[in-house]
Amino acid sequence: MSKVLVTGAGGYIGTQLVRDLVNGGYEVTAVDRFFFGKETLAEFAMNNKVDIVQKDIRDLTEKDFLGHDAVCDLACLSNDPAGEIDPKLTYEINRDGRIHVAKTAKNSGVNKYIISSSCSVYGKGEELKLSEESKTNPISVYAKSTFEAEQQNLAIADDNFSVTALRNATVFGLSNRMRFDLVVNLMTLTAFEKNRIIVMGGGSQWRPLVHISDVSKAFLKIIGTPDSVVNKELFNIGLDNFQIKNLAYLVRDNMPFPVEIEIAPDDVDQRDYNIDFGKASRILNFTPGVTVEEGIIEIYNALRLGKVDTGPKTITVKWYRNILEAKSLIEQVYLEGRVI
Repeated sequence: MSKVLVTGAGGYIGTQLVRDLVNGGYEVTAVDRFFFGKETLAEFAMNNKVDIVQKDIRDLTEKDFLGHDAVCDLACLSNDPAGEIDPKLTYEINRDGRIHVAKTAKNSGVNKYIISSSCSVYGKGEELKLSEESKTNPISVYAKSTFEAEQQNLAIADDNFSVTALRNATVFGLSNRMRFDLVVNLMTLTAFEKNRIIVMGGGSQWRPLVHISDVSKAFLKIIGTPDSVVNKELFNIGLDNFQIKNLAYLVRDNMPFPVEIEIAPDDVDQRDYNIDFGKASRILNFTPGVTVEEGIIEIYNALRLGKVDTGPKTITVKWYRNILEAKSLIEQVYLEGRVI
């Protein structure tokens, strides 16, 4: 297998995956709308192994997939709060868009399709150590649309079209499209900037975690594994489970200065899931390699050296709002082919 198409290639995980695929000897077609700017893939601008395509996944045609051996489908309006801004748009992209990607890839002769799903589909878990066979209970629009895409795409798998879903834990770590709306990243930033961490949602809720490089590693593992092993399969991808308040203490303990922790008396966070990652270990021999402590130190050092963006693009929900508000304003002043 030599040529891979990645949707959402300019995103938080996508930028890491493109780099790892190139380093692994693959040719890559990197597809993205580039809501966060083309600079996220600037390192590949002159790389003849990478074809950068600015396109909405809903507009992809069979021609776009011709000659590719695999598709890694990461494109979506990411995270729970962002999905609530425009639920209709979230379903159009996260569900309908990814169903379109899978069907179009299949029709064009692609052999392997991998969808980036999420452990958020478990929602408010009814037990500890939820496995791939456990009951799902998606709460947010993001989780519901993701679950529906995952299930419908698994249903079109056959002997000639292998489909695998990776239910990723909450991700942490550095990226060219940095996100500071993810729990470990955000806590590290606020500790760095304010010497303080405010724990929202009560702090007792569970979250599974995984480093960004390990998520990318999981995609490469599926690409390199025979279809007979991974076709029609779900895999929970993560390192371990942590209560939110304990993550705050981990961040505090890995800072070289005092950090105050405050438990906010707000509404209890309904998203609470503790995940079993044993299947990926048994079947794929997949073991995440980066600890939370290593991720915290990695982010702190990048902040200390000024090597990571902390601007408005790093908070997904706020950036999406900016884009939608700008679109609305332009539509209001657009007149006969002219904006100005």
